[in-house]
Amino acid sequence: MKLPPLTIGPYTAAVPLIQGGMSIRVSTSALAVPVAECGGIGTIGGSSIPVDELQADIRKAKSETKGIIAVNIMFAMKNFYNLVMASIESGVDMIITGAGFSRDIFKIGKDTNTPIVSIVSSPAFAMLAEKMGAAAIVVEAKEAGGHLGTDVALRDLFPEIRKVVSKVPLIAAGGITNGFEMAEMMDKYGADGVQIATRFVLTKECSVSDVFKQTMLNARKEDVTLIRSPVGLPGRALKTPFVQRLLNKEDLKAKDCAYKCLKKCDHVYCISDHLRKALHGDYEEGLFFTGENVYKMKDILTVQEVFNQFVSQAESKYREPGVQY
Repeated sequence: MKLPPLTIGPYTAAVPLIQGGMSIRVSTSALAVPVAECGGIGTIGGSSIPVDELQADIRKAKSETKGIIAVNIMFAMKNFYNLVMASIESGVDMIITGAGFSRDIFKIGKDTNTPIVSIVSSPAFAMLAEKMGAAAIVVEAKEAGGHLGTDVALRDLFPEIRKVVSKVPLIAAGGITNGFEMAEMMDKYGADGVQIATRFVLTKECSVSDVFKQTMLNARKEDVTLIRSPVGLPGRALKTPFVQRLLNKEDLKAKDCAYKCLKKCDHVYCISDHLRKALHGDYEEGLFFTGENVYKMKDILTVQEVFNQFVSQAESKYREPGVQY
């Protein structure tokens, strides 16, 4: 059966799929625009880049598509509110935010008619987000890449939040690798859509280095691990030489703070520096954030091919008689 559209505030995506925001230039307009053109919600990663660069990228995206463009900004960023206001001034359609919880963001959203989408990992924060005025809620489980707010699996966490959220769209995120799983989350678990990030790194349009993509393509299940992040949250990443040294508890503290990007930073290492090194292809020193199921992905596709695959697989299962998940 045909998948239903996803409506968030005044915006309706023909395909109920959000491309997850990946910061420090992993998901830029180069990726977000083709996602939006395919009928999904394209997301620019807005954390840890200069405000003027973010504004220019949003304007570029908005000039290249009539589709929906969002920006993902971590609440943990020191200049969180500057990034939010700059994004809104640049014409972004919606703000997606996680890695902490902001109450003030909902007033900004209301005052500027900008939908705010909250990323949560517990029923308590989901209820609070709905009460405060979130236009939609992303339920991000332990299988996701990057910073994590829970150790609970998606198929255990989502039903608990589905019980307490009923007024706004609820989006499933974390470890979804194909359209069959998309249909499962929507059909069996009652999700209004899904958010997918790791799969979109392995697209031709994603502007990370070839080393970044090849590192993900080469990943085995045992190469995916949890690390400590200076943000104060666990993070899911690939076990590269830098990460192995981190796991071995070597002293990796930066001699000085070049970015001063986080509200609170425990300085165990400079996360911005090592994420940038991954972006540019430094395998030895790079921090490669990834979802738990990256090892299942073995090809680089175009964004259009990813959408074709997900939609055809999902619609072959979604609400079809006798389907078992």
